[in-house]
Amino acid sequence: MKPLSRLAALAAVALVAVSGASRAEALNPPVKVRYEEVVRSILYVPKYVALSQGYFKDAGLDVSMKTSQGTDKGMTALLSGSADIVLIGPEASIYVQNSESPVKPKIFAGLTATDGFFLLSRKPMEKFDWSMLKGKEIIGFRPGSNPIVFLETALRKHGVDPQKDVKLLNNIGIPARAGAWMAGQGEYGIFLEPEAGELVRNGKGYIVASIGHEVGPVDYTVFTATDKYIRDNPKVIQAWTDAVARAEKYVNDTPADKLAPQIMSFFPGMDEKAVAEAIERYKKYQIWKSTPLVTAQAINQLQDMLVASSVMKDSARVKYEDVVVPDFARKVQ
Repeated sequence: MKPLSRLAALAAVALVAVSGASRAEALNPPVKVRYEEVVRSILYVPKYVALSQGYFKDAGLDVSMKTSQGTDKGMTALLSGSADIVLIGPEASIYVQNSESPVKPKIFAGLTATDGFFLLSRKPMEKFDWSMLKGKEIIGFRPGSNPIVFLETALRKHGVDPQKDVKLLNNIGIPARAGAWMAGQGEYGIFLEPEAGELVRNGKGYIVASIGHEVGPVDYTVFTATDKYIRDNPKVIQAWTDAVARAEKYVNDTPADKLAPQIMSFFPGMDEKAVAEAIERYKKYQIWKSTPLVTAQAINQLQDMLVASSVMKDSARVKYEDVVVPDFARKVQ
């Protein structure tokens, strides 16, 4: 064999060895994981890809999934022991850290880089200005939740006082929000995909802004488990984080029209083209994280927002290491 050919062969062998070592051995036998998502939304495409393309299975995880219909309900499932891992807003872990609960939740991986809600108007407009919201009713979200905190942050950024200049309708249940809008409640409203896209296609609303784009990168939905579960199951947590990282990279590198058919089983009855359009909208605003690591900067910025929205006192700020375990995401990197 010629010297150059020999070097090329050795390099190929080394590459295979390194790439094989970089992926952890799958858990054997597979471990059952009870998982709950906060809501069913195209916002969580990387997670659906990890399920449909077998990433969790490859890691040795046998995942069952439920939909909580709210971060508060997801946290309740976690604290009560009916779920092992939940996808919820990071604000919930901050609240519980400040509570008397003996069980403390910990964030170990992130999924979305910022808010995925779109602001919809009832009428089309050539140019939207946030001052147009003054004196208007806006369908918001549950008080203290990330959706309403991010909306209020966007409003303040544009000189609109959430407490004085607008009326926020925050008492409508998650399953009833689209119906309330269709029935005429609110002059503006915030909606996730696929609801936002469905309202637009039916001529019932018009997207005028991305809340996440206005606020910027602040972790919005995160994978969370109890401190005890993480201590007792580090291999499960690492396997989960590895699968999430793999899915995040794949989603960021793959066109929307290729991703849509891979998640259609989670959105029965929806048109594949509509799903692809929703994915493309989220890609446009770089909604998904490129790494599962949740940083101290993101948690500190979120706490700034919680204090500004008067849902948390400044004295109640928590330390990053009290709510986030970054070790697993760092190992992925």
